[in-house]
Amino acid sequence: MKPMGPVLILIALFSAGFMKREPRTGDASRTAVPVVDANDNRTPAGVSRNDTLKIDLAIQIARWYPEAADGPSVEVPVFTEVGHAPQIPAPLIRVRTGTTIVATVKNSLSDSVTWVRGLVSHPTAPDSVPIKPGESHTFTFSAGAPGTYMYSALPGRIIPPIVAADRINEQEQLVGAFVVDSVGAPINDRIFVMNIWGNRLRPDKYRNALAINGKSWPFTERIAAGVGDTVRWRVINGSGRRHPMHLHGFYFRVDSRGTTTGDTIYSSGARRLAVTEDMAPATTMSMVWSPDRPGNWLFHCHLTFHVTSGARLDGPGEEHIMHDANPSTHMAGLVLGINVKPGVGGKTAAEVNWNGGNVQRLRLFADERPRTGRTPFAMSYVLQRDNRAPAVDSIESPGQPIVMTRGVPTQVTVLNRSHDGTAVHWHGIELESYSDGVAGWSGAMNKLAPMIAPNDSFIAHLTLKRAGTFIYHTHLNDVEQITSGMYGPIVVLEPGEKYDPSRDHTFTIGWDGPQTSDPRVVVNGDSISQPLELKSGVTHRLRFVNIAPALRFIISIERDSTPGKWTPRAKDGADLPPALRKPGTARTAIDVGETFDAEFDPTPGEYRLSIIQPALKILRTKKIIVR
Repeated sequence: MKPMGPVLILIALFSAGFMKREPRTGDASRTAVPVVDANDNRTPAGVSRNDTLKIDLAIQIARWYPEAADGPSVEVPVFTEVGHAPQIPAPLIRVRTGTTIVATVKNSLSDSVTWVRGLVSHPTAPDSVPIKPGESHTFTFSAGAPGTYMYSALPGRIIPPIVAADRINEQEQLVGAFVVDSVGAPINDRIFVMNIWGNRLRPDKYRNALAINGKSWPFTERIAAGVGDTVRWRVINGSGRRHPMHLHGFYFRVDSRGTTTGDTIYSSGARRLAVTEDMAPATTMSMVWSPDRPGNWLFHCHLTFHVTSGARLDGPGEEHIMHDANPSTHMAGLVLGINVKPGVGGKTAAEVNWNGGNVQRLRLFADERPRTGRTPFAMSYVLQRDNRAPAVDSIESPGQPIVMTRGVPTQVTVLNRSHDGTAVHWHGIELESYSDGVAGWSGAMNKLAPMIAPNDSFIAHLTLKRAGTFIYHTHLNDVEQITSGMYGPIVVLEPGEKYDPSRDHTFTIGWDGPQTSDPRVVVNGDSISQPLELKSGVTHRLRFVNIAPALRFIISIERDSTPGKWTPRAKDGADLPPALRKPGTARTAIDVGETFDAEFDPTPGEYRLSIIQPALKILRTKKIIVR
């Protein structure tokens, strides 16, 4: 069984009795329909004359190969620019603001009314135009305000579809990028559109393919960049599931966030840094980053089930654990590979003398012991605290906070005493590629990081450019190891600061076991939380980490049903811009792979910290007593 994504869990009841078009089978059908081209979103569709773009589109059935050209395939409704091959994602519409767009869409499906959205001037109200089988509709409109948008179509109903319910059996290949550029703005960015195809074969079996620009890892495009480049991306979530998108090794600046109706382009003072950005269904993001270190890196969804074997169209499923270090088999789905070459003149980050006396040296053990709970093993990373190694069966779930200092290079020797190979990803840390923790990928062509085999070790070199809250977690055999406890928080302090657990409090969210239908959510390794006693008159640092395999949580503090107050401080280890660091209601959302820091100045009394997943009615609370 392939585990469902979190949105599928939340809305599964809506799917009863409503199934999308079944894929055709047999050799005859494989030659009876055209084959989809994966659209890299580099070439705009249509013909431009003066200030008008004319584009003729058709909706038809085509065969899609989301992986290899001779691999598994499905027949799906897609957009085609008339006279060209059908494309997934749909043909790119890209114009300057002020352009008039004349778009004709023909519904070539024989049995489905198709509802077309997004071919309107932006910003706009939600729209939906039906086109009957065999008929056409012409949309004439001004492009509207600059921004990143999308257009889409959804067949199969005679009334406007309900997006969440309809996407339980997902047909999101009828989604394309619609970009409006400012006059005179350079067009030097890349556009990536995510979509999902899925079909419920039976109550316990869901077949799906998750793609970026029409392909699933390891068949997604390899992105080339050089040290010192300015890399600009537009990312579009054309699917019905959330995707917290994570960049390895670097921060990116979030310049805008949008929906199907409009795009908010941030002022310079409101732009923030992130390593993971949560993207709700049908939302967009523009981002900018600049690599200063060469090597192989990843940009991927951080929901575990979207990047492991269950994301493969006809993969083995999550019950088949991948115990090897081949990135083509232990990863799948929503993953982009990035190859950064040294800059002009060999420019690269400053080298560290790892034999020098200023290097902090730590030993981290991957340990396990049998367990009779939801996973076959209790597993965790255990930090050596003194001159003796911890006992072989030592387990701390999550792993204890690893405390480091900004500017102090840190060498961590990871020793694997578990039954399985592992690899530690230092999530959010700006480090060398070889130490990044993706077995078989991190590093460069002539030197790739290995899996840490049982009874073997690996030395990771961490360069700590900023203080904040980060994560260390496995990046191999993720479903079993993450849900068994192989993760922990990282706290990086400013020089001269001392870690004071009476004022510095970390809350790490995870799962106990991989069961998606009834996830057991734990905070700091437990689902029942003991009261936390705080001193009044001092500022407390609250650090929140979400490293569960799935699910977004709402975090809040209340006092006698009255919302508490805190001051947001940082996201993903990076200080928020001053405009966002203002006292306010103690409430935030945090998705997988994100961290959030706030400063809390409580007065004496009793408070309640809540960590909630509303749709699944999951509630974890901690009583806070301030004296």
